Amino acid sequence: MVTSQVHIVMPSHVNGSNRLFGGQLMSWIDVTAAVEARRHTHRQVTTVAVDNLRFLGPAFLDEIVRLDASVTWTGRTSLEVRVDSFVESLEGYERLINRAYLVFVALDNEGKPAPFPAFVPSTEEEKLEWVQAEKRQAVRLAAAHTAG
Repeated sequence: MVTSQVHIVMPSHVNGSNRLFGGQLMSWIDVTAAVEARRHTHRQVTTVAVDNLRFLGPAFLDEIVRLDASVTWTGRTSLEVRVDSFVESLEGYERLINRAYLVFVALDNEGKPAPFPAFVPSTEEEKLEWVQAEKRQAVRLAAAHTAG
């Protein structure tokens, strides 16, 4: 499943150079990813990590920004969601401006981590993304162990 969100970059979204604020894009990314995570888990979720957030290009005032989110990996109570952000031209062309990976934990009615059905990759792209997601998760866990 892919969750998409589309915005027109409005004056309240830009800086003095008429470029989209990075923080605004990050907010859109978090919401889009959370919707995808909720759709997969059928539960409330909370963001626990954002990594590999890469700004690859700008979006300008009055441009169309589309965000596409998809699950890349699941554990027992957590999952990773990738969000690709594109600028769409009026002629139908698109260019990637951001890729981000977010980790969520699914929550039960008491706000505690809760299990949910696993994501099973079926395409070659999904299988490759799963392998890469497992590596990212191992790095996150190692960093958490070192920090704590």
